[in-house]
Amino acid sequence: MSRLSHIDKTGAAVMVDVSDKAVTSRTAIAEGHVAMRPETLALIRSAGAAKGDVLGVARIAGIMAAKKTHELIPLCHPLLLTKVTLDLAADDSLPGIRVTATVKVGGQTGVEMEALTAVSVACLTIYDMAKAVDKAMTIGGIQLLEKTGGKSGPYRLSGGS
Repeated sequence: MSRLSHIDKTGAAVMVDVSDKAVTSRTAIAEGHVAMRPETLALIRSAGAAKGDVLGVARIAGIMAAKKTHELIPLCHPLLLTKVTLDLAADDSLPGIRVTATVKVGGQTGVEMEALTAVSVACLTIYDMAKAVDKAMTIGGIQLLEKTGGKSGPYRLSGGS
C-alpha cells in the first residue's frame, strides 16, 4: 500500500502540491440515497412537503456544496468546476430517493471529493426538508462510482451500486 498523500514524512497534515501535475479533463460520479417510509416518498413526489420543493432545493444544495468543498473538507484544493449535475430519482424499492452527482473540471487535481460532497449535502437536505414527517429516514450508500482523468487513470466501482 502506498503512503497517504496528505501526510508528510513527519506525520503532519499537508495540502498536496499539484503545481507540477498536468492539467487534464477530470470527471467524478458519486451516488447515495435517502431511505424513507413510502408515505414520505409519496409526499415528496406530490410536492406536498411543508418546506416546499424537496428535490429542487436538494439539487441546488448539492451544486452549492460541490462548489464549496474546499471550504468544508480540510486540505482540498479550490477548483474552478466546469460542470456539476445532480440527478435525484424516486426509488420505490428503497423506498426513497437516489442521488447521483457528476462533477467535471479541467485542472491539476480530481473532483472525487466534490462529487461525494454534493451527494452528501443533497441527501442531508432531503432529510432536513422531510424530517417533520419522517425522522426515521436513513442516509446511506454514499460512494464514488467512477472517476476519469489524472495520473492514476480511470476508476470504476466494481460490482456497481
